[in-house]
Amino acid sequence: EVHLVESGGGLVQAGGSLRLSCATSGFPFVSYTIGWFRQAPGKEREGVSRLSKVDGSTYYADSVKGRFTASNDYANNTQYLQMDSLKPEDTAVYYCAAGRFAYGLGPEEGYDYWGQGTQVTVSS
Repeated sequence: EVHLVESGGGLVQAGGSLRLSCATSGFPFVSYTIGWFRQAPGKEREGVSRLSKVDGSTYYADSVKGRFTASNDYANNTQYLQMDSLKPEDTAVYYCAAGRFAYGLGPEEGYDYWGQGTQVTVSS
């Protein structure tokens, strides 16, 4: 059975940092691209980052470029999202997703499995 479990969310002041974790099981981690997404109240889900399974390249939304960093821990089948210089507009529920043939930052672009999300709240 496939599982993706996000953790590490919480309340932080603007300018602070959080590290989210996406612990996975039930599928071959190295064969899947993992992406992070977020959804704020009243808004559509948007892509934040994608780490390619092919060559480990990372792609980020313009709104988080230079502040967020995705990385894989292959020993523990976990992906991390380091979030620095957080802003109030980063407040959202953050989800990780896995796709065997995921190709973009859009939620509909090839992601097969999704986690339940973790809340991130950034106060001003």
